Amino acid sequence: MTMRILTRSYNRVVTAAMAVCLSLSPVTAAADTLDDLFARLSDPGTRNWQTVERDLEIQLSLSGSASADLLLRRGEAAMEEQDIEAAIDHLTALTDHAPDFAEGWNARAAAYLMAGLHGPAMEDLRQVLVLEPRHYGALAGLGALLEDQGRPEAALAAFREALAIHPHRPELQSAVARLQRSTGGTSL
Repeated sequence: MTMRILTRSYNRVVTAAMAVCLSLSPVTAAADTLDDLFARLSDPGTRNWQTVERDLEIQLSLSGSASADLLLRRGEAAMEEQDIEAAIDHLTALTDHAPDFAEGWNARAAAYLMAGLHGPAMEDLRQVLVLEPRHYGALAGLGALLEDQGRPEAALAAFREALAIHPHRPELQSAVARLQRSTGGTSL
C-alpha cells in the first residue's frame, strides 16, 4: 500500500516537472535572451557593446535546425568565395526550408546585393523586418538601398530606427548625420 502511494506521488512530481520543462522551450529561452541583448545594446551607456553585439549576432544566427544552419553556412561560404549564384541557391533553399528564420532572409538579401539585384534584396530585407523588427543590420541595409534609390527621407527614417536599436555604431551615426544635413531633417 505504501509503495503505491509513493509511486503515485512520484508520478505526479515527474509529470509536473515534465510540464514545467516542456513549457520552457528553447524558443522562449532564446527570445528572452534576444530581448535582454537588444535592451543592453540599445542602452547608450553600455560599455561592452561589441560583446553584446557579437552575442546578439550569434543568437540571431541560430535557426534551431541543423539543416538550416548548414544551408546558412554554405550560403555564407559561397559569398566569401564570390560564388554569388551558389550563395543565392543555398540561401533560397534555406528560406524555403525555414521561412521563419530571419537570418536566412538577411543573408540572401546580402547575396542579392552582391549580385546587384536590389529589388529582391529589398523584399528580403522587408521579410527580415517582419520576422525581427529590431534587426539593425536589415534596417541599415534598407537605409542604404533607399538612399541609393534617391529616397533620402525614407533612408533617414530607416537609419534612425537602426540607430535607436544600436546607438554605438559609428557608421549609423554618420549616415543619420549626413542624411539630416542633406534633407534638412532634425535629430530625434
